[in-house]
Amino acid sequence: MTTTPSLTAPAAPPAGPVRRAERAPAPDLARGVMLLFIALANAGNFAFAGQPGLDGTPHGAQRVVNFLMSMFVESRAYPVFAVMFGYSLVQLASRQRAAGADERRVLLRRNTALVGFGLVHGILLYWGDFLGAYGIVGILATLLLLRRGDRFHRIVLWLWGIQTVSAVALTWRAFAGARGGHAVLTNTPNPSLAASSYGRALLDRLTEWPVHTATVIPFIVIVWLGIWAARRRVLEEPAAHRRLLRRTAVVCLGVAFAGALPYALVTAGVLHLDTGTVGAMARVHAITGEYGGPGYVALFGLLALRLSGAPRGRALLGPVSALGQRSLSGYLFQSVAWLALFSPWALHLGGTYAALLAAVAVWAVSLAAAQAMSAAAYRGPAEALLRRITYRPARRTSA
Repeated sequence: MTTTPSLTAPAAPPAGPVRRAERAPAPDLARGVMLLFIALANAGNFAFAGQPGLDGTPHGAQRVVNFLMSMFVESRAYPVFAVMFGYSLVQLASRQRAAGADERRVLLRRNTALVGFGLVHGILLYWGDFLGAYGIVGILATLLLLRRGDRFHRIVLWLWGIQTVSAVALTWRAFAGARGGHAVLTNTPNPSLAASSYGRALLDRLTEWPVHTATVIPFIVIVWLGIWAARRRVLEEPAAHRRLLRRTAVVCLGVAFAGALPYALVTAGVLHLDTGTVGAMARVHAITGEYGGPGYVALFGLLALRLSGAPRGRALLGPVSALGQRSLSGYLFQSVAWLALFSPWALHLGGTYAALLAAVAVWAVSLAAAQAMSAAAYRGPAEALLRRITYRPARRTSA
């Protein structure tokens, strides 16, 4: 599945922006690092003009790349941003409420703007956009979830429990029906990525983006888990929740990695199975990937707690956190880069190594740019535009 960043670093209400000293480091660290995972996944998607964006007949070091991508990135990165999206909805609502603003009105305006961002991004740049889906889910969460009490929010834990039982059952069925064979991994083609002209690609995205957006809206359950965590200030107060973070990291990442292993071995050309079994392993890979969301977030919470206490750690956090604060701009920059680097009508790069090198290079450039913007006290172009759209009506009313 394609991946996208979280783009809801807490926006400041009219009372003023969040000062650096007030920001919890874990959310920004998670977003900044996971933008590298997004780059790896989406660069591969562009390079192979389809999903999962891996070479179906790997040789040599390509086997290692395929294995690592399947184990740690594919279907395991986008849930991180879904968790963080839900978390930041609560942060934004709390700040608006504290400033005396109508938090529901602000959230509805902001998330409606995200739908517009997604429409523009999905049609002009990349069909695998999640921004529109974030906006829709944000609207639903604002209307249905945010003002509910703690007892109601426990439902999400039961939903995850039911999903865990389903994942175990799916895994058992996959292994029970496993058969050897010689199936080769194939990429599901995306016509817009293989189009011979920008105009043709744009027309293809007119149909690809709405379908993709509709199919990913069920990640609201992952967003809801972020809402649950934010109500308990898990990342703002990581020291007080150290045990919870450790358990979550161990259990959820254990599920995510164990579920990924068989499929990762297939993509690396080590495990040889028939077509039906490969499909079953792919389904297990996808559903267990959702546990990567809370698992990685908990891991980054622990890492931020450890690094923020030492000067060297804070120095390491700086550029990554700066990028995390500008994740929307960083993500859109990536899409422009992939279009220029991999489109058949542009540079038309392709293959495993081109995708890998491009992903790391583009992420490194975005790190440097984010650090420069942070030094200049500039939010980032996309963040500034989203804020202007979100708060302009409120300012006119107050005037």
